[in-house]
Amino acid sequence: MKNYRPETFGELNADEYDLLNNPGTTGAAVELLSEFALPGRTLELAIGTGRVALPLAERGCWIEGIEASPLMVEKLRQKPGGHGIPVTIGDMSEVKADGTFDFIFLIFNTLYNLTSQAAQVNCFRNAASMLAPGGAFLIEAFVPDLAQFHDHRSVKPRHVGFNSLALEAAVHDPTTQRIDYQVLRVTPDGMQLTPLPMRYAWPQETDLMAELAGMHLETRWGGWDKSEFTANSRMHVSVYRKPA
Repeated sequence: MKNYRPETFGELNADEYDLLNNPGTTGAAVELLSEFALPGRTLELAIGTGRVALPLAERGCWIEGIEASPLMVEKLRQKPGGHGIPVTIGDMSEVKADGTFDFIFLIFNTLYNLTSQAAQVNCFRNAASMLAPGGAFLIEAFVPDLAQFHDHRSVKPRHVGFNSLALEAAVHDPTTQRIDYQVLRVTPDGMQLTPLPMRYAWPQETDLMAELAGMHLETRWGGWDKSEFTANSRMHVSVYRKPA
């Protein structure tokens, strides 16, 4: 999608992000993340509106963030405690926060918002460069389910209500592992299009990205509950470690 920049997601989604993007796993995510975040210094890549960072801060975590969208950070600042979290504005595959961190994480499939393999590799390298020796980098991402596509296309309802409708259309390019999404929302006030390009990566591919960045896979779960990762897992939570 032309003219889709790192900050575009926030420009299109900031106003209703919290309302429309609740994965239902925040409590479990905060519980697991706090095991790594305490008592050291933590950095969240793509901190967004603070869905996870704010409850971690409430637990006493020393947390900072990197975020491409100033509009998303504005939403963070409007929440209780939001002004107390330092945020560096910029592309998470390139920009660095000050100092080093004991723990860095990137969740909710946001690695895939980097739409090329090179950018994703750069993100791993950037994270590794900010990690202290022995530090951990955690990612959460879906495992691609290509069965949803027919002739490399997919259309499905996201929401059907008495006065509203949301449809998700997608086009899949297997040669680049890219999926271009377009969400059409219809309400009495009119129609709205929200595009989202993504480039998925298989778990074995993210393992190789970590190796290229000088980290190794320490553990992988099939969910925030630390369930076993199996051939049927639809997501993975993977922890990579930088050598001490």
